[in-house]
Amino acid sequence: MKFTIIGLGNFGYALAVNLTQLGHEVIGVDKNIEKIESIKDKIMHAICLDCSHQAAINSLPLKNTDVVIVAIGEEVGANLLTTAMIKKMDVPRLISRSISDIHETILDSMNITEIVRPEAEAAEKWAKKLTTTGLVDSFELTEQYSVVEVIIHGKFVGKTIEEIGFNKDYNVIVLTIMKGVREKNISGVIKNASKLQIQGVAKADTILNEGDIMVLYGNNMDIQKLLEE
Repeated sequence: MKFTIIGLGNFGYALAVNLTQLGHEVIGVDKNIEKIESIKDKIMHAICLDCSHQAAINSLPLKNTDVVIVAIGEEVGANLLTTAMIKKMDVPRLISRSISDIHETILDSMNITEIVRPEAEAAEKWAKKLTTTGLVDSFELTEQYSVVEVIIHGKFVGKTIEEIGFNKDYNVIVLTIMKGVREKNISGVIKNASKLQIQGVAKADTILNEGDIMVLYGNNMDIQKLLEE
């Protein structure tokens, strides 16, 4: 896919680099030349441009872009102005960043249907991680449903998925199991850190082993109930 990311602060920069590493074509845009210089060798194109002007927006190859992300965070006015001008150009998909409830309300009134709040989302994820035993990571699909990674321990160890009754008793689905696999360096020496290896689609007779990670899908309340028990 082809992405255009406008605003290369911490969020925009990290997003641009990660999308590139995943094999996507990324154009990064920022009015700060220092940010352009720091990222130009890490993404396909880096353009120094002030997108608060319509002429600058018009010069971008937006017709050939699948997704435009306005990642400007420090200057709310510039974010709103840029978002409004790009919306008029009828791009296939427009995502804008907000940094506050008021900012999000204004974007919503502009009929921007996809709004990202990275700080709030990161805080929510960390709150879950810090208060849920064994939680490694989580990804919210909607407000009610999530995919979470949980370390296998306690009552789960040595039992099969069917014996635990994830689906029948808890209404939670085990998608897969990830095992930590030790890797060797070029000298043949085993590294201390391990790499997670996905074991394929989980089955009813899959045995849960201590320290492995299970990937669960379900309603947030059902997942929380399962982990609390």
